[in-house]
Amino acid sequence: MNLDLDGLKQQFAKELSTVSSLVELEAVERHFFSRSSGQLTSVMKDIGKLPPADKKSAGQKLNVLRQEMERALSDKRRAFSNKEMAERLEQESIDVTRQALPPKLHGHLHPLTQLEWQIEDFFRSMGFMVLDGPELESEYYNFEVLNIPATHPARDMQDTFFIKDLPGAVMRTHTSPVQVRALEEYGAPIRAIVPGRCFRNEATDTRHEHTFYHIEGLAVGRGISFSHLKGVLEATAKFLYGEDTEVRLRPKYYPFVEPGVNGEVTCFLCRGDGCKVCKKTGWLEIFGAGLMHPNVLKAGGVDPDEHQGFAFGIGLERLAMLKYGIEDIRHFESGDLRFLEQF
Repeated sequence: MNLDLDGLKQQFAKELSTVSSLVELEAVERHFFSRSSGQLTSVMKDIGKLPPADKKSAGQKLNVLRQEMERALSDKRRAFSNKEMAERLEQESIDVTRQALPPKLHGHLHPLTQLEWQIEDFFRSMGFMVLDGPELESEYYNFEVLNIPATHPARDMQDTFFIKDLPGAVMRTHTSPVQVRALEEYGAPIRAIVPGRCFRNEATDTRHEHTFYHIEGLAVGRGISFSHLKGVLEATAKFLYGEDTEVRLRPKYYPFVEPGVNGEVTCFLCRGDGCKVCKKTGWLEIFGAGLMHPNVLKAGGVDPDEHQGFAFGIGLERLAMLKYGIEDIRHFESGDLRFLEQF
């Protein structure tokens, strides 16, 4: 087996040389360093297939290359940050001798609130209730009733904030716990969405934030099928991004649905032609969904032989970023009026 490390290095240098923003830089980093599909990850797997005598040498060469690539990414990120800081300092000069301006006494809704209310109105028009649930949640509702017991590996997928002095309590990682809470209170049939704030112990970057808004959706009744789910998701995508928006569903495992899918929509930048943000695919993932797992229905007191259901989850910030072309998720929590006054 021939490992083309020089080709990998040249490909990385070529893509890095065309980067013109932090968003594009994040896309390049994912392309090469993603744990599931990164180019570097693929080569590391190939090393495992080499004869034992060749593994050490190949591993050392790959490690040197990886360090070089990481340094190049770091230098590029620092250059963008320094440029942004210089531009801000240029724009934010203050004349300390100028007479104070009268305070602004007007305001408007946050862009996330505006979008949330639009989505709530849209789902109400389809007969969905809008529900709420506690932000300080129990592990029972946040995990166990969603078919995620303490020993389930899916627990490791969500970096959770645990409450030191309240054993068994967590800051909710999604609004999905309201699935079972709603079934316990209202029974079946039911249609509802659950918007709300959630928390995860994330390392923040342009695409990740420790505090974010999640919209859970569910519908339970007799004869609910995958076609109902697909119809609702397509209607939502067209409502948000226009009638020419397409949706595709690809299989993915989630413990609380069976079967589960990733939902993707046409890329808002290239409209499907392929760009760095969508990894040249023309598609952007915005939701996870599937048919509700029988164990979840049972936890809510519903007989899965009598009623079926679907559920989906959407990140509200991700919807807003796609809708308005926002490049950094951290703007939403920044309180920066230059950002907020655009909406």
